[in-house]
Amino acid sequence: MSTLTQRSSGLVQRRTEASRSAAAADRDRGSGDEDYEPRRGDEQDDDDSGDSKETRLTLMEEVLLLGLKDREGYTSFWNDCISSGLRGCMLIELALRGRLQLEACGMRRKSLLARKVICKSDAPTGDVLLDEALKHIKDTQPPETVQSWIELLSGETWNPLKLHYQLRNVRERLAKNLVEKGVLTTEKQNFLLFDMTTHPLTNNNIKQRLIKKVQESVLDKWVNDPHRMDKRILALIFLAHSSDVLENAFAPLLDDQYDLAMKRVRQLLDLEPEGESMKNNTNELLWAVVAAFTK
Repeated sequence: MSTLTQRSSGLVQRRTEASRSAAAADRDRGSGDEDYEPRRGDEQDDDDSGDSKETRLTLMEEVLLLGLKDREGYTSFWNDCISSGLRGCMLIELALRGRLQLEACGMRRKSLLARKVICKSDAPTGDVLLDEALKHIKDTQPPETVQSWIELLSGETWNPLKLHYQLRNVRERLAKNLVEKGVLTTEKQNFLLFDMTTHPLTNNNIKQRLIKKVQESVLDKWVNDPHRMDKRILALIFLAHSSDVLENAFAPLLDDQYDLAMKRVRQLLDLEPEGESMKNNTNELLWAVVAAFTK
């Protein structure tokens, strides 16, 4: 099996955009506890509360949107880690929706990467990819660890008997979801030897709002404590980094702002998942996914 490794991220500078209304920009969502299970379509940040349900994005869609080239409509051919990053997004998304959790650590306190993923609820999420992953996890006995599930769902396994766990065409399916939500469109491009379906950006406002949300989390709204941050924003930063797309969330900044943003992101990446998972107001499975990518 290929080993999940931490990817170094070079942060690029940020683009200025017209700010949204003060009420929407300043509204901070309180972090929910691990048992929070939102209704379908309710899992997003309050920043999106003024939009229709169709523009509310999952963690997987946000990471893919950060990785897509706006005009070309596809991710970098050199990005070989977004596949596993998207599977990590699925696990965290299911955990935040109250569907998955880690088994108890036990008297000997098993490490995050040694603990198995347990199905807490098999209620449908309304998302086909999430429901497919949830069914695999629910039906598998004995249970697997977080790292094993990332490898199995991405097809990075040497065991041919477990290839049926692989979720196929994930990027294309997520892109089609974004097309249905009016964020992307579908085109065909000719690359000399083959034709490829691409998904250029059509709704720049949604992507700019996503970029602004990431930027503000490490600049204007920085709280210097990951447990006071919204869990979705925290997960998005970690998973965008692991998917090698975090640098796309920063457009032209002044040099001092760039340095400050890089310093704060590095503070998050340098956290010890084992210790953070034992603190109050935390989600153990989130930190287990972080541990799988940063070990």
